[in-house]
Amino acid sequence: MKLDEYAALDGLGIAELIKKGEISTAEAAGAAVEAIEAVNPQLNAVIETYPERVNEDPADGPLKGVPFLLKDLVVHEAGKTNELGSRLAKGMVAPTDSELAIRYRNSGLNILGRTTTPEFGFCAASEAVIYGQTHNPWNLDHSPGGSSGGSAAMVAARAVPIAHANDGGGSIRIPAANCGLVGMKPTRARNSLGPDAGEAIGGFAIEHVVSRTVRDSAAVLDATNGSMPGDPYIIAPPSRPYLDEVSTKPKQLKIAMTTKPWSDDPVDPECVAAVQDTAKLLQDLGHEVVEASPVIDYEPFIEATANIWAAGETAWILAVAAATGRTPGPDTLETSIMATFEAGMKMTAMEYMAALGVVNTTCRAVGPFFDDYDMLLTPTCGKPAWKLGEMDANKPGWDLMSWTRFVFGICSFTPLFNATGHPGVSLPLGMSSGGLPIGIQFVGQWGREDILYQLSGQLEEASPWIGRKPQVCAGS
Repeated sequence: MKLDEYAALDGLGIAELIKKGEISTAEAAGAAVEAIEAVNPQLNAVIETYPERVNEDPADGPLKGVPFLLKDLVVHEAGKTNELGSRLAKGMVAPTDSELAIRYRNSGLNILGRTTTPEFGFCAASEAVIYGQTHNPWNLDHSPGGSSGGSAAMVAARAVPIAHANDGGGSIRIPAANCGLVGMKPTRARNSLGPDAGEAIGGFAIEHVVSRTVRDSAAVLDATNGSMPGDPYIIAPPSRPYLDEVSTKPKQLKIAMTTKPWSDDPVDPECVAAVQDTAKLLQDLGHEVVEASPVIDYEPFIEATANIWAAGETAWILAVAAATGRTPGPDTLETSIMATFEAGMKMTAMEYMAALGVVNTTCRAVGPFFDDYDMLLTPTCGKPAWKLGEMDANKPGWDLMSWTRFVFGICSFTPLFNATGHPGVSLPLGMSSGGLPIGIQFVGQWGREDILYQLSGQLEEASPWIGRKPQVCAGS
């Protein structure tokens, strides 16, 4: 299989060729390894590959033989290194499989390596001391975003069609926006975090993928969604496959639109214009667009978000320290994460419960909004992809609140919906004058990924993005 042919296909396109016998799983995997080797020296997005899997026979699932990469955070495979972007976890080997890793393999996905992440995922740039900086394939001086930036960079560069990602404050949607991809954050509890956890970061963290096409995102969620025994929550399953929704025209939707974040942080005029252009496209497609936004008390919300992140990160850090025998400190943790850890160690149980109370109040304020609207339209980020080093997690002087405000100041439209649990997707519907992708976020009603996939499929057809190629790209 020629590299150009491989790079032109999405995941389902590769799976179809394998199913027809036109290519073998080994040919697809070999092309992926060739593509990774071609682009990774410039991107620094893949930490490790598994060449032994090129000739293995993947499971007979709907995505049999589709090359895939696993982000080096949360989801892990037994016997594989799992370093979480941290020197504290350097060389750590996972003793067991995550349920989601099992489901990926059972779907037929061929996991060929692991991708970079910022330390413990608490950053919107994939720059970690343990790995170095990961570059954006659209412009190597810019960040692919985070925390799923390594996965996003490799999918955008067409090294693999799909890669694992997770989202505790925007970490699927933000790198999707920066790299010109589809990034769906499912509803809370749609994918299991078992057996390691029932929920993570107070319920903020969600698992899924980044992809170049809407249908690939839907196909993977079809293969992975649902609880496992022991999970604390069970969500109502979809009424039919999400893949069927992608080609289904949505009903006329009532869509709220805002370009004003709940914080006072600035929004780049090009991001505002991209949302306005999307609103016009939606109206042309027959949807109603109304300027409206949920109303929340932002200051208590961001303080509660910081405390919940600190508690979650601290528990995680202590578990890794126990597993590795290393001590959390300046030699093993970056400045921002060390400050987060110190704040978590000082936090009382009642302070944590108070933070959960604020989140509950916020959810009660946001929930009724979606009784009136099918969806909310916003920018995904406050500006196109930022330059490398701008979001330096290891810069001296960070404390928990200054770091949280800084990260979510640039990415101020995403974290609210980790708190509420609503599904959201970033679609690559805009481009900046500087040639960087601009992501547009749609947030849906609770549990309604089906409608998000319907609208995403309609927009992908009306304003195709698949033909765009970044500067660094596998094939010609």
